[in-house]
Amino acid sequence: MSELFDCNDEEQREAGMTAAKDALARRECIVLPTDTVYGIGADAFSAQAVATLLAAKGRNRNMPPPVLIGSFNILPALASDIPTAAVDLTEKFWPGALTLIFKAQPSLNWDLGNTHGTVALRIPDDDFARELLASTGPLAVSSANRHGQPPAATAQAAQEQLAAAVTVYLDDGPRLEDSAEEPVVSTIVDCTEEPFHVLRQGSVSLEQLQEVVPDIVGVHTEEA
Repeated sequence: MSELFDCNDEEQREAGMTAAKDALARRECIVLPTDTVYGIGADAFSAQAVATLLAAKGRNRNMPPPVLIGSFNILPALASDIPTAAVDLTEKFWPGALTLIFKAQPSLNWDLGNTHGTVALRIPDDDFARELLASTGPLAVSSANRHGQPPAATAQAAQEQLAAAVTVYLDDGPRLEDSAEEPVVSTIVDCTEEPFHVLRQGSVSLEQLQEVVPDIVGVHTEEA
């Protein structure tokens, strides 16, 4: 049975945090707020939990989830061969709505799907999410919606789509920019080869990225 916790209420917030950690330890999925949209999260180091997440969304292993981390210190433990330009991007845009794809540390014992030896990482600019990540460690997190449906801007919208596939829903209010009609998603940049490529345009614009790394290639840009 699923539970929804109003995390604007101090007692429910504490209870929700505990319930979420317990669910993750049982390899179950939770829904958590981030700085972009609500996400469905699972223990990144549990293949069973990640498989449950993908099934809840209606995705297959060819669409592996990114991993949210709570601090910069965790980055070198999960990614290898980190380019200096990618570090520059993290210093400028993390915490924030920028997902960076790196080569994964080969020693890691995890299975996120068909990643081809890579991992997509992000630090969310959300106090609640980082507090949770500090106590759980890295979480595989994808937008809290069924595949092909709009991302969920509220915990209730996520619950309507994911229902009992998620054990704990953490409600910390709507995730919409003041003037936005639709949820904002993170920009995704592939940092495994140079020049870096934008794979999905989101909150961080190509122009902002190029102010830090001038030769980044945009989603629709053809290389010479």
